[in-house]
Amino acid sequence: MAKQLFANVKSVLSGDTLVLTSQNNPSAERIFSLAFVTGPHLKREGDEPFAFQSRDFLRELIVGKAVQCTVLYTIPTSGKEYGVAQLKDGTQFPDELVKAGWLKVREDAGRKEESEEVLQRLETLRSLETQAKNEGKGLWEGVGGIIEVQNDASSLDINQWKGKPIDGIVERVLSGDRLLMRLKLSDKKHLQVMTLVAGIRAPSTERVNQSTGQTQPAEEFGNEARQFVEQRLLQRDVKVEIVGTSPQGQLIAAILHPRGSIAEFLLADGLARCNDFHSTLLGPKMAALRAAEKKAQGAKLRLHKDHVAKADGGSSSDMIVSKIQGADAIFVRTKNGTEKRINLSSVRGPRTNEPSEAPFRDEAKEYLRKKLIGKHVKVSIDGHRPASDDFEARDVATVTEKGKNINLMLVQDGWCSVIRHRKDDTDRAPNYDELLAAQEKAKEEQKGMWSGKPSKARSYVDVSESVQKAKIQLSTLSRQKKVPAIVDFCKAGSRFTILIPREGVKLTMVLAGVRAPRAPRLPQEKGEPFGQEALDLANRRCNQRDCEIDIHDIDKVGGFIGDLYLNRESFAKILVEEGLASVHQYSAEKAGNANELLAAEKRAKEGRKGLWQDWDPSQDEDAGEEAAEAPASNDAAPIDKRAADYREVVITNIDSNGRLKIQEVGKGTSALEVMMNEFKKFHLDSKNNKPLANPPKAGELVAAKFSADGQWYRARVRSNDRAAKVAEVVYIDYGNSEKIPWSSLRPLDQAQFTTQKLKAQATDAVLSFIQLPTAPDYFSDALNYIAEATDGRSLVASFDFVDTKEGLSYITLFDEKKPGTSSTFADSVNKDVVANGHAMVPKKLKAWERGRASEEVLKKLREVEAQAKADRLGMWEYGDITED
Repeated sequence: MAKQLFANVKSVLSGDTLVLTSQNNPSAERIFSLAFVTGPHLKREGDEPFAFQSRDFLRELIVGKAVQCTVLYTIPTSGKEYGVAQLKDGTQFPDELVKAGWLKVREDAGRKEESEEVLQRLETLRSLETQAKNEGKGLWEGVGGIIEVQNDASSLDINQWKGKPIDGIVERVLSGDRLLMRLKLSDKKHLQVMTLVAGIRAPSTERVNQSTGQTQPAEEFGNEARQFVEQRLLQRDVKVEIVGTSPQGQLIAAILHPRGSIAEFLLADGLARCNDFHSTLLGPKMAALRAAEKKAQGAKLRLHKDHVAKADGGSSSDMIVSKIQGADAIFVRTKNGTEKRINLSSVRGPRTNEPSEAPFRDEAKEYLRKKLIGKHVKVSIDGHRPASDDFEARDVATVTEKGKNINLMLVQDGWCSVIRHRKDDTDRAPNYDELLAAQEKAKEEQKGMWSGKPSKARSYVDVSESVQKAKIQLSTLSRQKKVPAIVDFCKAGSRFTILIPREGVKLTMVLAGVRAPRAPRLPQEKGEPFGQEALDLANRRCNQRDCEIDIHDIDKVGGFIGDLYLNRESFAKILVEEGLASVHQYSAEKAGNANELLAAEKRAKEGRKGLWQDWDPSQDEDAGEEAAEAPASNDAAPIDKRAADYREVVITNIDSNGRLKIQEVGKGTSALEVMMNEFKKFHLDSKNNKPLANPPKAGELVAAKFSADGQWYRARVRSNDRAAKVAEVVYIDYGNSEKIPWSSLRPLDQAQFTTQKLKAQATDAVLSFIQLPTAPDYFSDALNYIAEATDGRSLVASFDFVDTKEGLSYITLFDEKKPGTSSTFADSVNKDVVANGHAMVPKKLKAWERGRASEEVLKKLREVEAQAKADRLGMWEYGDITED
């Protein structure tokens, strides 16, 4: 008895064979062949004539529909079932195909059949076949029927078909986003190739690794995504819109069913994610896919079951750009004055480790600086990046200035690339697809870093590196007015690093006529009052800004002294007006801006701003007297009458350059003696045996163990050898120096031992009116003579001149007997050094040495110098070395 079954038609293999699925279990499949007939087959090596047409006739009638199948017989060896099928509307198979001429009745059909019902069916089929043959239908047409089928996507001219809808059939579904498509390019030519569904990435299905033979399990929801597509598209007519090809040469296309895009349906059901790599291929059409994905994320469907929704309309606020860190990172200042770092969403500046991008880093940063520095911008926070090993925690945001999207402009002009986010990364720019499209266009137009031709790297020569370089550059800059420049860095309220692009130089600049309090160099350090506020103002108003400068002079270390203008306004005046700098009247008058600065200072005092918060008008009278005296001590002009200034001193060290280290006997040395007793006790206590927490830094104050006596002293680190872990230190109270291991250093952070409690007691001095020889041997003899003449003696020094800029005192040394004000230099160490041929009277005198007050001294020294020459003493042993 014939067996009947009800099933759904999943697909059609040929005109005579169906693939059925159970109505209760779609994953259960069976092959069902139509009895008594045969048709042409589709084959890998080439289709038989009319094979596609035969199958296509059946496909259009039956795929996706419910059928009632009657199994008439089964082949015992293969288990293959043969029978007839009928649709709900009564259409019967194979009758309908034989009638249309797409199947032939087998010649051997019914030879051994005895059933009257079957024989009657065969007679009906042969009658239908004869009718089709007479009418020349289907296979009986006799000619044509051959369709050329290509399986190589490279044979297709993508540009010819891009954007044009092509009729196609989904032959096979490998996964939710990978289909085997038959594209009907013409009636006689088809292309059957693997095609990726544009705009999406679906989870993979279970598959067998061909190299190992192992079964690779499906990703979560991978099989569900494939079934979703099979139920809707397998062997259905669709429109195919090619948008491009993958790096592997596979077609990427939008698959359009009459009800819409399969990609949108998959995304809306949470069975796929948007594929960012296809965004530029789809253009504006990507927006619909993003919307479908967002809908599924909101409902937490399938792939998005663990999705954490981002707050709608992330915080947006108006801020001021205070610093450009790089092409993709800026610092902004909020309304309450706090500063924070912002990374631009979804974009990345040229990378240092990418040879093709690195040469464009400076250009990209300069592009952004010109666009944003000091500007009011709207910052829309798109997400937050937590801290990692390489990066601090930071916000990512879209920045707009006057309605212009800066992130987009950077990409459009080729100065930033677009970041490829992880599939689950929602901290991205809301216009991400627009950014990707802009990047592709910038690449096509070879803009910015995509040009492959970086501008010649701009290098700046540091002319403040040495006084000699500064002097050479000064001759050029001092002749120019309002030189265009850029403030590269603010070192203090009145000290800056300046770039001058047209000159190709970098210099340190000090504002003329003002003195700003010193800011702390490190967070844990304590600067002068209002030093940090002055630096903050400089950073807010000047850092990375375009400016103009006027240069007047240079200082002793190669810094340039001058005026800095922002939008034609003097920053020195701004600083003084805010009470964050005081006017140095003498240098202000020398620079020619005294009136402006004094007026600004007066306003600051009256407003009790900054430094002047406790200002008392009566103080100005005393300040005026001191200011009047200041030029006489600092200008080093010739002195006609010198005030006597004698002090008891001790020579504690003589440097290799000939400078003396002196201690003034009195309150300082008494306090030092008391401190050193306490210092010794402190370091003898094992509880205080605490090493430095970090490697010492140059300039850092430390406690150092002197190698000669094993005692601890206050010292300053001069230099460091990190490899050997050895530091060179200068003992600040005695002036000598040595190299010692880091293990012999301890922190000097105890309040009772700091330089604020007791200043460094060793100061620099040189002997007045004499010049030591330059020849190494004679110079060494001179130092030895001075050491012998001063060692262990109580001395009195006449302070002839104090150079406050250099921090250097010019002194005449006497023995223990303190001379009166009318005393000559007859008993001075200075005279003895010259008399023994270890020094000479300089030919070129300093300004302060040329006054009437020095005439008698110089006369006496020249007399003893002449006698030393005559006696061929010291440096004169071979005659007068100055005659040449």
